[in-house]
Amino acid sequence: MKLATTAKLPKKTSAKVADPDNPAWTEDMLGAPVLKRGRGPQATPTKVLTSIRLDVDVLEFFKSQGSGYQSRINDALRMEVNRNLTGRPTRTGRKRATV
Repeated sequence: MKLATTAKLPKKTSAKVADPDNPAWTEDMLGAPVLKRGRGPQATPTKVLTSIRLDVDVLEFFKSQGSGYQSRINDALRMEVNRNLTGRPTRTGRKRATV
């Protein structure tokens, strides 16, 4: 049976060592604190976080054109919405079967 061994604790030194090559930092050296936490809240939220399922080829097409593919998808959807709103009147409901 093995005996339990304990790790030795580091020696405590009460005297602080002064190193001229590595002085302690002062408030003047650090300067004023700077807090950056992202973009912050928008004045008027214009977009909504959502999840949408797209075909792989459609997503790859937009991604292949470079960064900003989500904005390009939004622009394509916006064009379709505007086309339907300003174009022909839309029918609501199902088509009636002609007999």
